[in-house]
Amino acid sequence: DPDLFPEFDEELKAAMRKETELFFEAVMKEDRSVLEFLDADFTFLNERLAKHYGISGVQGERFQRGSLDKESQRGGILTHASILTITSNPTRTSPVSRGKWIMEQILGTPPPPPPLDVPELEEDSKAIESASLRQRMEQHRTKSECAVCHNKMDPLGFAFENFNAIGAWRTL
Repeated sequence: DPDLFPEFDEELKAAMRKETELFFEAVMKEDRSVLEFLDADFTFLNERLAKHYGISGVQGERFQRGSLDKESQRGGILTHASILTITSNPTRTSPVSRGKWIMEQILGTPPPPPPLDVPELEEDSKAIESASLRQRMEQHRTKSECAVCHNKMDPLGFAFENFNAIGAWRTL
């Protein structure tokens, strides 16, 4: 949603993708541990992406390998803005999508499809004002047919809630 995320444009989108491509290439070509996909102390940045991440000292359009501090919120592909963005909704994060993506792509254990008669989480202003996303998800999980999968997916997704819908860090 360009009104909610005016800083998201084609240049940032391309930088997000390039980071993940270069990171994947480095792990493969350098024969690094597969665990680096989950927790690496480096990434690839250009000035635009570094600014988005709040990382200083990177200048220009050219991508460069950069070290990540131990205190950094970043490390591995799960904290790449590309992954965080594709697993979000246009207007907000989606712990369910993020959790499902981790289950499918990282753990290789896709959840079963949801039952046909389960409604989507309400997104109107009344629902949003009535409770936090976490509280609304907790209500959704009270249905036993939903809890079976959501008890596995949601904690994985909520672990990344400090990243907004386009992968920028935020304090909740």
